[in-house]
Amino acid sequence: MDWQAILNSIVNWATSSGIRLVIALVLLFISFKVINALARRFTKRSEKKGVDKTISRTLIYIFKLSMKIIVTVCLIGYVGIDTSGITALIASAGVCIGLAVNGAVSNLAGGVVLIVTRPFKIDDYIDVLGHSGTVEEIRITQTKLCTPDNKVVYIPNGALSSAEIVNYSEKDIRRVDNTFSIAYDCDFEKAKDIIVKICLNHELVLKEPAPFVRVSNHGSSSIDIVARVWVKSADYWTVHFDLLEKVKAEFDANGIEIPFDQLDVNIKKQ
Repeated sequence: MDWQAILNSIVNWATSSGIRLVIALVLLFISFKVINALARRFTKRSEKKGVDKTISRTLIYIFKLSMKIIVTVCLIGYVGIDTSGITALIASAGVCIGLAVNGAVSNLAGGVVLIVTRPFKIDDYIDVLGHSGTVEEIRITQTKLCTPDNKVVYIPNGALSSAEIVNYSEKDIRRVDNTFSIAYDCDFEKAKDIIVKICLNHELVLKEPAPFVRVSNHGSSSIDIVARVWVKSADYWTVHFDLLEKVKAEFDANGIEIPFDQLDVNIKKQ
């Protein structure tokens, strides 16, 4: 074995291709750092200028991915590897992967549909496919939700784009509907006055449209009174629970009974 020839080959490789490989790796590292820094700068600038988060974050994500792929292919060519063969290989792999994962293609198309039609945007609270949560990200193939109990749900955009979506944040105000039941022997007019007073005195309840309080049903064991008030969307749950607690306290203080279900049984003697 000619060790001198092997040593000369190693030295020749190190002084030519080896140096190129080291330079390529350094450039790859620096390029990725620069691309990530640019993406962060674009994100901050778009947020300061009030650009829609949904569109800006999606475009910045596509920019990062595209630039990293371009830099990687260019550096592979710089090292001396024939990129035409790599390009053909990537294209062939793309066809095979596309046939194998057609679901991903539908998710990609669904992502485009969501961005164009915009049934919701980032920071909206939505209800879809059995999940409720705040939209944190709209990615190319999936949407990220954060539920009220801090769970993260990733929903495929293909299913999301064709599903029924309830958007709780699109409108500035929402209506809170509560139903209160009282016993038949209680004064329902007095109960209505108590509920109206609580609604009008609540600082988060809007004065226009005015609160609506009326008897809604004669139940088997109770008279039902419905209360409908309008609030800002962000105050919905605060007002909902406040009304339940305050009405119960005032009913107790004024001797208005909230009945249990009752059943009258009559026994006939033969």
